[in-house]
This record gives sequence, C-alpha cells and structure tokens, in this order.
Amino acid sequence: MFSYPAGIDVSKDSLEARVNLIDVGVSCANAEDDFPGLIGWLLLHQVGRVLLEATGGYERKVMKALQAAGLNCINPRRAKSFSTAMGQQAKTDPIDAKSLAQFAAVLDSPNSRITSPKHDELRALVQQRENFIQQRDDDKRRLKTASCDVVKPALQSHIDYLIKAVNAIDQLIRQSANVLDHEKVERLCSVKGIGLITAASLMAYLPELGEVGKRPIAALAGLAPYNNDSGKHIGARHIRGGRFSARRSLYMACWVVIRDQPEFQARYKALRGKGKCAKVALIACMRVLLIRLNAMLRDRTEWKEHAA
Repeated sequence: MFSYPAGIDVSKDSLEARVNLIDVGVSCANAEDDFPGLIGWLLLHQVGRVLLEATGGYERKVMKALQAAGLNCINPRRAKSFSTAMGQQAKTDPIDAKSLAQFAAVLDSPNSRITSPKHDELRALVQQRENFIQQRDDDKRRLKTASCDVVKPALQSHIDYLIKAVNAIDQLIRQSANVLDHEKVERLCSVKGIGLITAASLMAYLPELGEVGKRPIAALAGLAPYNNDSGKHIGARHIRGGRFSARRSLYMACWVVIRDQPEFQARYKALRGKGKCAKVALIACMRVLLIRLNAMLRDRTEWKEHAA
C-alpha cells in the first residue's frame, strides 16, 4: 500500500503536522496526552514516514511515541538548507511542516534507531556528566582570571560541588552501563586506553557499535574520508558529518591508545613521517581503533594487540 511522507514542526508547546502530496495538516499540543490523536490522524492519512524537526530535545517524546506506533521517524539536520534551496522565504509553523514533508519525500536517509529506556538513561547520564565537566572547567578558568578576591570563594565552592557531582554521576554511569550491556562494557574496558566513561559514551552515542560493518560505523562517527574530485583534479579526502559526540568521546581515548599500544604508536609516527599533520594522523588512528572495536564486539572476541 502506498504511504505518504509527513513533516512535523516541533516547538516546546505545540506540534504542526503536514502530509506531502495531499497537503493536509493538523496542530496539537506537544504533550503525551495528545500523541495518540496525532498518531491516529497520521495513520488515517496513510503516513508511513515522518520527518521531525530537530529542536534540541523537544522532539524526543513524540518521536518515541511515533516509533512505538510503527511509524518510521527521521530527525533532520539539513531541513533549513532544503527550505532555502527551494526558495522558501516566509516562515510559519504550517510552512515549516510542509517543507519538512517535502524534504521527507526526497530524503534518502535511514530511519532513526529505536532505543530502549535503559539506553536513554545512559545517554542522559553521559550528557549530564559532560555538562558538569564543562561547568567545572569554566569555573576553573574564571578562578584563575578573577580580578576581585571576593568572588574566589564562591567559585571554589562551586568547583568543589561539581567535582563531587561528577564523582557521583560516574557511579550512576557505571551502574547504568552494566545494566544496559555488561558484556560490552567488559570488552571495551579490556582495551588499554579505553576507560569506563569512554566505553559508556560510545555505548550511548553509538548504539550501533558491534552491529554494523566497518564502513557504516566509521560514517556514523564521522570518521569516514570522503572524495573531493572534479575532472582531472584529485582533492584531499576529508571527514564530514557523523556524530560529533561519539567522535569527541573517542578523541582523548585514542591519544592514550597511541601512547600505550606500540601498534598505534607506530601507525601514528609513520603518518607523521609522511608529512601528515597531527590531527590527520590522529583521525586515521581513531578510524582504525573504532573499526577494530566494532569488529571485536560484533564477533565477540578479545582485543588483540598487534605487533608494531
């Protein structure tokens, strides 16, 4: 049976849905009590694919409800560029919803993965830890540059509180990660250079780790190099896109792996010896590390340190 694509413009208080081709729409509150009515309306109009506006979290609950009802949901990142390319100048919620529905009709993108409540809990804890770390480091910089001594005790008190908060949330992350997948935590942490927080972050931001091939996992993390060729010109390959949070969590861990594992140390030095800059050499090592972690989890094997 033919199904129509739909777009949903999301705000804190309301949802504006629009179905492509038949050009009908509906508005409702962004509240769980109103989700069944929205889902019923979408199913009534034979909607099979929904493009949700990304609004920093306000779309998460409705996306979960739509996925539970069997609707394929996509979270867009290029919707604004699409509207500009289509010459759309005006902006209202119905117009945005219609533009999202048109985008859904042409977008070749995989559906959003349905995550479990346990995974959502781990992701929330990892994100909150990152917020605490950011606040702590910001206050440490403010403490060093404070021009008036009267504010220093307040800054130090807040830093001390944040240090305790980070220690407490670390324990919650350990518990949550083990509940989600104890075996995966054990395997990741068995790699020299991968600690609990890195393992939990990879599980939170890359739930596909261990379930897909080497090319998809590198692309998901934004570590896949893409061609830049035109005619006779062969340009340098560059990484782009992917999940910044997953890439960031692997960044510092890879430095430790390079320091502690001879194979990666030799790979990094070889790339530097060929004239590659430090960041390019590091990204290449990150890609190899992620691919090997993915294979280890997929095949349920132990980590093997190769000879340099």
